[in-house]
Amino acid sequence: MLTACGDSDEGSGSDSGSSGSNLITIITPPSDNPFFKAEADAAKKEAEKLGYDTSVASHDDDPNKQSELIDGAIARDSAAIILDNAGADASIGPVRKATEAGIPVFLIDREINETGIAKAQIVSNNAQGAQLAGQEFVGAMEGKGDYVELTGKESDTNAGVRSKGFADVISQYPDMKRVARQTANWDQQEAFSKMETILQRHPDIDGVIAGNDTMALGAVAALKAAKQSDVVVVGFDGSPDAIAQIKAGHMRATVLQPAALGAEQAVRQADEFIETGKTGQPEKQAIDCELVTKENAGEFGLFARR
Repeated sequence: MLTACGDSDEGSGSDSGSSGSNLITIITPPSDNPFFKAEADAAKKEAEKLGYDTSVASHDDDPNKQSELIDGAIARDSAAIILDNAGADASIGPVRKATEAGIPVFLIDREINETGIAKAQIVSNNAQGAQLAGQEFVGAMEGKGDYVELTGKESDTNAGVRSKGFADVISQYPDMKRVARQTANWDQQEAFSKMETILQRHPDIDGVIAGNDTMALGAVAALKAAKQSDVVVVGFDGSPDAIAQIKAGHMRATVLQPAALGAEQAVRQADEFIETGKTGQPEKQAIDCELVTKENAGEFGLFARR
């Protein structure tokens, strides 16, 4: 389900978002994370289906590299930019620069801390998804026990929204005690290392809740290395690797966010804007997430229902 937030972007009448270029530039975080690869692949496929040339690149979560890539997109007179950005504040300037150059920017997955400069901000409903994760986590732990939270990059609004969503649910259970909260920056190896250190101080934890699946998988690996098999682990993303771990009994659940759907919608709205000067949609749009457990894991494929 897609939820609209705010007023429709009426654009500028019949003015196009470009000067006739047929290139859509797609910029995302590193493609070694399957979520970001899925959204980049989906955006590329949809754009090419609509007849556009595409350029796909990663900013590696580096705001400086992102600025260089956006400068390159401007220099090539891109018709539009599809961007999963490198920071809610750091991305405002580059998005504004592209917009002022006449290139419409369509944000996916991550918002920026300003409205009125991107033509769309299409994200997963992170608050709703985090509450699903929190509810499943509390239920699996029967409302009591010591747990660890692993969070994403502090510059990413999704990290804060998910952490708050977890807390909104878990805080209602006084017998749930968070013994550690560490930032692992969305990274599996960093999560593994952080979890190893946490387990030395807190060897008897009952659960781990993580802001994405790569961190959850790092926690699973650390728990396996410590020969702890009865710890509840819940992630967020719905990655194929996480779903495999759920099927195998090593993770309790994840929350699937529809990466491909958001990317496809961004490209279709970019096409609409290029053709008509407006998207027909509000700037802020949110797509609901789905809980994935062992009971329904077979129903999901690559960040989508089969």
